[in-house]
Amino acid sequence: MQSASHITSDSTRLHLPWTTQRPHFMVQSPKFRQRKLPQRHLLLSNSLKTSYGYEFEGIGREEEPATALRLPVVVRRSGRASRYFWDGTHLRLAIRDFFIPHQVHGHYIDYVKWKFLHRVFSSALQVLGTQLCTTLALRGKRFSLGVGYSRSLPSAAALNWVLKDGLGRLSRCIYTASLASAFDTNLKRVRFSTSVLFTLSIGVELLTPAFPQNFLLLATVANIAKQISLACYLATGSAVHQSFAIADNLGEVSAKAQIQTVCFDNIGLMLAALLNILCKNSQRLQACLPFVVYPVFSTIDLFGIYQGLKHVHLQTLTKDRLEIILSTWIELGFIPSPAEVSKEEGMDFPWSRGRKSWPVRVGCVDPNDPIPKLSMLTMKSLKREDFCFICLETSIKGLTRNVQQGILVCLREGAGTTDIIMGLLQACHIRKALLLNKSRWEHLLELGDPIDSVVRDWFKVVEDSRRCLQEDVHLLKEEMSRSGWAVKNVLLNLQEQVRYSLLDD
Repeated sequence: MQSASHITSDSTRLHLPWTTQRPHFMVQSPKFRQRKLPQRHLLLSNSLKTSYGYEFEGIGREEEPATALRLPVVVRRSGRASRYFWDGTHLRLAIRDFFIPHQVHGHYIDYVKWKFLHRVFSSALQVLGTQLCTTLALRGKRFSLGVGYSRSLPSAAALNWVLKDGLGRLSRCIYTASLASAFDTNLKRVRFSTSVLFTLSIGVELLTPAFPQNFLLLATVANIAKQISLACYLATGSAVHQSFAIADNLGEVSAKAQIQTVCFDNIGLMLAALLNILCKNSQRLQACLPFVVYPVFSTIDLFGIYQGLKHVHLQTLTKDRLEIILSTWIELGFIPSPAEVSKEEGMDFPWSRGRKSWPVRVGCVDPNDPIPKLSMLTMKSLKREDFCFICLETSIKGLTRNVQQGILVCLREGAGTTDIIMGLLQACHIRKALLLNKSRWEHLLELGDPIDSVVRDWFKVVEDSRRCLQEDVHLLKEEMSRSGWAVKNVLLNLQEQVRYSLLDD
């Protein structure tokens, strides 16, 4: 390995009281060390609390003396970090830059723990599924491809590639092209959904031995699902890694993530091999093994992904995150951290939306809106200096055709980040005012055609919200930047990127 870095000590001249027994008051527990460090940073003194810990220069992990005393001194050089420890005779350096990046946020360790659970069981499940299909193929199953006939082997192989791999890659291109903006605005939901799709694809592969005549169809469907999941994993990987980096060390975080993936996948491979060894005396049990472990392993796999994504705290601003920040700012007077917003945001599944009263939407006015008069009067009152306008809308949600009132923010061409923040801030102020008289406003809007008094009240609410903007907007961006948010841009999906323009006539 590497030569030991140590300082030899003559015990006759240097007598230390802890050479034979390490006193408890000198030991720093992991919790104590974390409590002294800033909450948002993870320094090298934190440990992964697994077998992947320190690599000792000159000695292996199993040769570390039981009485070794770790000293509170860390040396950084050439991109590596080492910590001094005293083994009773020599002063040595303990290196730990193999598995964990140097400068990452504190929640990175929790993410890696859940990633370990996810990768191990996912890898083991893939190995067992592939082994089942390969074993059945070697027993002489033809899978309706004519592979059993030597003269048809080249054409069958070409057909297999075109239908299975070719269609999978084509579906991957179509998927990434249609959901390009969703990888930024709905990262967690898209990533978890495609993870579920990937797990189901393994289940489809397990069905191929039961339906050998439909092997090509099942393999094509499974490969399409895997290609879509792979496209999402690659597209969202950099954003996930960036959320952990605190010193522009995205390359290092990505490199360590690859090391983790390889190590965890190899552990999953060994788990699959161990299960096969345990079942080697029974061919029947070995054939049924993938079907038995699939529901268990897939559940653990998806649970690990779900829990791991909870520890991904994105600092980029989207419409939903910005709405949570602004609502907290108005109600409680402070800017929530990315971790707090991440907890409230969750996975953002479609069925969890629309539960709020007066939800805010960014887009354009619907011509089929039941209250077009209010929208018309709002657009008629626009001025040149306005980069957005806000109006009310009524939408029909779900199969039950429930009517829901909401607030619409329309952005003008050329609207920048500040304009978007101001528009959503104004919408949140308006929502707060409407909620004070929720039943009255809902009753008035259900009438369809608002009367003059309703129009006057609406424009009064809008004017009051504009006065609040002058007090909030400048301080707001400074507080958001201090809380760790990237305030340069607001990421919007395709529907939210629609803009309007003013005509001269």
